[in-house]
Formats: sequence, structure tokens, C-alpha cells
Amino acid sequence: MTAKDTKGDAMDAVAKAAALLKEHRESIDRLDAILVYTLAERFKHTQAVGKLKAEHDLPPSDPAREARQIERLERLSREADLDPEFARKFLNFIISEVIRHHEKLQK
Repeated sequence: MTAKDTKGDAMDAVAKAAALLKEHRESIDRLDAILVYTLAERFKHTQAVGKLKAEHDLPPSDPAREARQIERLERLSREADLDPEFARKFLNFIISEVIRHHEKLQK
């Protein structure tokens, strides 16, 4: 094998890596779009829930439901091989945003 062959093999490896990187990034971009649109859809429903709660003088948060949702998400995350701690933090963030929106609607 010559130095030219070795250099050509290295260039082929770099080109393959670049192509794989591009594919991964395209997948990430598609998944990011899915996440954004999914969150938007979720918040449409939570806004409707918030309006119902405000109209019927119900509290903006439901700690029992929130706890069930966190347990459910942790279970789903383990099934999906996603860090359950990350999933719990993510859902807690979403829940806090939902409650904040519900509180605004009650004013």
C-alpha cells in the first residue's frame, strides 16, 4: 500500500463520516420540527383546559394528575431507552409553563 492509497482511504473515510453526519443532522432537524409542532398542539389543548378551569373556578394545577403524568412519562422514557431523569425534568418544565398559563387565565 502506498502513501497515496493511505491518503485516499483516509479521504474516503472522512467523506463517509461527513455524509453520515449530514444524515444525522437532517434527522435531528426533522425531529426538532416534530417536537415543536407536537408541543404547539399540546399547548392548544392545555390552553383549552385552562379556559375551562377558569370558567368553572377550578384550581390552575392538579398535583395528583401531575404526579401520575410524571410517573407515566418516566415509565415511557425507560421503555424508549431515554434517561427518566431527563424526561421528568422536561415534563416538570412543561407542567410549570402550563400552570403559569392557567394562572394568567384566572386573573
